[in-house]
Amino acid sequence: MMLNYRERIITLWTAFLLGTLFHTQLGLMPLFHGLSVAESQHASQLSDISVILWLMLGFFTLPILAIIATSFTESKRYRVLHFALTVVYSIMNLLHLVADLFVQPILWYQITLMVILLLIGLLLNLVSFQWMKLQPKSNKTQPRLTSPHS
Repeated sequence: MMLNYRERIITLWTAFLLGTLFHTQLGLMPLFHGLSVAESQHASQLSDISVILWLMLGFFTLPILAIIATSFTESKRYRVLHFALTVVYSIMNLLHLVADLFVQPILWYQITLMVILLLIGLLLNLVSFQWMKLQPKSNKTQPRLTSPHS
């Protein structure tokens, strides 16, 4: 059975994005029950909120672009860049997990979800590394459409 790294990578990025979206939604769920939402830091002005929203947009957009690029290319340069991106995301997930441990009260359901996202990210690192190390397809000669004797 031939491994399809691209399909696995796309599946893992999709699972990661869904988990990240759920992490955001889960953090807002207390609002629907009239409860307050714990914050790790307060934005002091509109410009701070704008920066945070732009950073979040970038955080969500890069995996979307990675999904699209992975489905269309197998170039070695892209595979190396993609692996680096997965490592950056794993580091950011680990830092986010640690930061969430300092939010009071500790929301263990969020911590559990962040651990799951970190594990998905580490699996994405592994599969991406394997894909990066994969040798390019050999240039096999194309079969002739006509007989050589015609």
